[in-house]
Amino acid sequence: MTASGWAQIVLYCVIIAAITPVLGAYMTRVFNGERTFLSPILRPVEAAIYKLGGVDERHEQHAVTYTVGMLLFHVGGFLILYVLMRVQQWLPFNAAGQSAVAPDLAFNTAVSFITNTNWQNYGGESTMSYLVQMLGLTHQNYLSAATGIVLAIALIRGFARHSARSVGNFWVDITRCTLYVLIPICVPYALFLVWQGMPQTLGPYVDASTLEGAKQTIAVGPVASQVAIKMLGTNGGGFFNANAAHPFENPTALSNYVQMISIFAIGAALTNVFGRMVGNQRQGWAVLAVMGVLFIAGVIVCYAAEAHGNDALNALGLTGGNMEGKETRFGIIGSALFAVITTAASCGAVNAMHDSFTAIGGMIPLINIQLGEIIVGGVGAGMYGMLLFIVVSIFVAGLMVGRTPEYVGKKIEAKEVKMAMLAILVLPLMYLGWTAVAMVVPPAVAAMNNPGPHGFTEVLYAYTSQTGNNGSAFAGLNGNTLFYNVTGAVAMFVGRFWMIIPTMAIAGSLAAKKSIPASAGTFPTTGGLFVGLVVGVIVIVGGLTFFPALALGPIVEQLAVNAGTLFASN
Repeated sequence: MTASGWAQIVLYCVIIAAITPVLGAYMTRVFNGERTFLSPILRPVEAAIYKLGGVDERHEQHAVTYTVGMLLFHVGGFLILYVLMRVQQWLPFNAAGQSAVAPDLAFNTAVSFITNTNWQNYGGESTMSYLVQMLGLTHQNYLSAATGIVLAIALIRGFARHSARSVGNFWVDITRCTLYVLIPICVPYALFLVWQGMPQTLGPYVDASTLEGAKQTIAVGPVASQVAIKMLGTNGGGFFNANAAHPFENPTALSNYVQMISIFAIGAALTNVFGRMVGNQRQGWAVLAVMGVLFIAGVIVCYAAEAHGNDALNALGLTGGNMEGKETRFGIIGSALFAVITTAASCGAVNAMHDSFTAIGGMIPLINIQLGEIIVGGVGAGMYGMLLFIVVSIFVAGLMVGRTPEYVGKKIEAKEVKMAMLAILVLPLMYLGWTAVAMVVPPAVAAMNNPGPHGFTEVLYAYTSQTGNNGSAFAGLNGNTLFYNVTGAVAMFVGRFWMIIPTMAIAGSLAAKKSIPASAGTFPTTGGLFVGLVVGVIVIVGGLTFFPALALGPIVEQLAVNAGTLFASN
């Protein structure tokens, strides 16, 4: 570990803390329907969209109607994306002459992109045409990101409103999110990436001659426009197979750092939106502090593990940390920090191969996802995921003091706790259930490229990443098989929507409740005690749920390495 590495970590945290109240204030105005500096330009466009869609922006929806609208919206998105991939050979903007995507792969990919997972069992430049990358994948990157954000806003309204029957209007919220938040940031962001050296073209792939005289085809395309929303919307789906390790998808150290900042930007800002909407910004800072404690702990462990490297190699004099699978342009700190950020934020973009991390270094990204998108999380999903854990934590605190638990003026009762636990427990059902099945199904076992505990971790990571809507992979598993395409799609669908439905039930229940003033017996939720309680509940729930599986994978692998036992790849 180096002083330069620690400086990058500290600077990153400072920048995120500085962005949070600025972007949070702007987003609060957008979702409250207030005038912003972009209103003179975008308000006529917004009004035209409502007119074309037959939407009355003054009419708000009950939580059930809001949820049904969201689900129908995604059914349409799935069908459009699936059909585009199946007929892409007949469509324009197919510079490399890509053929139709196989049915099972198209099914997996369509589910992946509507759920904000962007799990990729394919190489982008060798499978998808420009049209599919733009109209299909980039388009869904915007809409799936906007969906996560507006669902978080709906839950926040549940806490903020009193005796209300509505939590907003899905069609209005998603329009405003896309029009006022995502597009205005992504346009200059994409131009910045082009300036850094990222391609943005509809021209054909480029044929070049190497120094040895061989011919090489260099893939290009509309890359910058997809990468901008891929990072800002915590989607993670790369234009190229190598994702953010590809020099055309991450050209410079500056682009790498800006991409890391953009991954956290909206998720962190939503904590400030929460504080503003409930009338106490300290509540938002307390939520961000919980996220920050878990994030910094993960960075420290991952960076230390990768900087230390493998003892077996160190004994041979090969010191300097674990550079296997790292992007040499960014070094160990650039790769370790990126890995923790992308899994803490449920982004899934990678600039290093997590499969090549040390056992403990690779365990941190795995744990980040297993906790359920709460350490900043996917845009919106992290906020509502954290609020679910807060509901459980407040309930635990209420049991300890013998009072009805309450949070920001709302009583937390049996219905809210049951719905929160349902949403939290559905994730490990998919993580652990499908991993167990894969360990005994011959075609699934045959797709593993590593033996022993590392191979087990590859499969556990795959289902954890898909269920958690992250999309990153250990990269040592052949996921493009019928078994993994179908079961992975099920995991992604359940991980996204079976968590959303009980969350929206909580939003509707809370919105209908009266607000109660704080009293002498009210548990304070803006200080260190509250932060510690929530962190403790998260760690305990995570430990009890996932420790046995982690013990079979990265933990036993690390113990084996310490004992001098190494595992060769197949």
